[in-house]
Amino acid sequence: MKNTASTDPAPRSRPAFVVAATHSSAGKTTVTAILLRLLRERGLRVQAFKIGPDFIDPGYHREITGRPSINLDLWMTGAEGVRRSFDRWSAEADVCVIEAMGGLYDGENGTEKGSAAHIAKLLGLPVVVVMDVWGMTRTSGAVLGGLLAFDPEVRIAACVLNRVGSRTHAEMVLSALPGHLRELVAGWVERSEHLRVDERHLGLTTVEENPTGAAERARAQVASGRSVDVDGLLAATRTALPGPAGTSADRPARGTGPGMPRARLAVARDAAFCFYYEENLHALEDAGFTLVPFRPTVDPRLPDDTDAVYLGGGYPESFTAELAGNRSLANELRARAGHGMPVYAECGGMMYLARSLTDFDGQRAPMTGILPIDVVMDRQYLSIHYVEVRTQAPSPLGEAGQRARGQEFHQSRITTAEIEPNLYEVTTSTGERRRAGFLLDNVAASYIHLHFSLHPEIPRHFLSAALRYSKKVPAV
Repeated sequence: MKNTASTDPAPRSRPAFVVAATHSSAGKTTVTAILLRLLRERGLRVQAFKIGPDFIDPGYHREITGRPSINLDLWMTGAEGVRRSFDRWSAEADVCVIEAMGGLYDGENGTEKGSAAHIAKLLGLPVVVVMDVWGMTRTSGAVLGGLLAFDPEVRIAACVLNRVGSRTHAEMVLSALPGHLRELVAGWVERSEHLRVDERHLGLTTVEENPTGAAERARAQVASGRSVDVDGLLAATRTALPGPAGTSADRPARGTGPGMPRARLAVARDAAFCFYYEENLHALEDAGFTLVPFRPTVDPRLPDDTDAVYLGGGYPESFTAELAGNRSLANELRARAGHGMPVYAECGGMMYLARSLTDFDGQRAPMTGILPIDVVMDRQYLSIHYVEVRTQAPSPLGEAGQRARGQEFHQSRITTAEIEPNLYEVTTSTGERRRAGFLLDNVAASYIHLHFSLHPEIPRHFLSAALRYSKKVPAV
């Protein structure tokens, strides 16, 4: 893999902006998708980003742009990590679009920290505000004026009116705005059921499970974007950004030099397991892994010459019949893990390693049985935290004491366990301390999604474990 990070690239002016909103559910995801589609229709290389730890929106970004969408998360990567990720992934793009989360100024515990405004200022980018005007006309001016005046350091470059009832409604809103606010409006999006993405537990329906086809979504996005002044928006958001660094982009990735041993990492990628941070996958490649996708819902066996397995998160509870019915893969995973193959599992991946998984309807299905635990979905339960972890013993992730940051977000509980939580000592962002996760031989699993950005040694440790298992290097 080529590293597109730059050492001292000359800046060049390109459109780049944060899509933020007045509040959650104002339509950021809808408007972001429309803008990405309109930009791609022009033949531009569009790089999308998502503020926060969300996995679902980046899936829709990737469908439109054909490029990985990158999470920018202050807690998990720090300010320098956010800058480094943006610089690396924006370097070769014609335009960069960052979808925010929550309201424009809403950050951690009611502060600015981690908010769209914070990230915009950190990266020196303008903001495009999505304003839900359903049921509003003149009041829209008060809302937009308040956002504009609240923090003079935030540059609001444009506004898109969302959930407009009709052209007449849009014209009423525009005529009610003072001139300086009217000039900010780059267009509007009419309310449309064709743009809707249904919600379910833990967020929107994933792109993998959306019953609406990609082509139908594309047509709806183009049609709904006809009232958006793309040229004006691009002109208003042009910013000086670092560009490609010439030959430095061709620097060989770590672990890929002549004679360096490589390992094959089987990565679960299907509708049941689709939650991965793209930068984690690239860090694993940089360390020396060749990533080979497989589908636990249908593939009867692991890819050939698998040296290690990565089971990400997702919605295994929606595919219990398929996972339970694929006994040949479950048996192979259990046998290989029993012989020391490294397995790293996050959230849904850990649930798949359990003895059983009971869905929201109370239907119990057998899983792989690698971990002696049973998991039950529970609509009345929700665990959502940013966390910092410290390993309690040597594991495929490193020596005892290995630190990392991540997050957890799930509606399932472990109801029985014949193993104590022995993988991590956990401190949440609110200060709660506990033990979590399971280490069984060379299997490391927990509800926590780690981000490797601050600790690139983790992928290297995982590679070493895979190489030792495959006997490509002497055991140590």
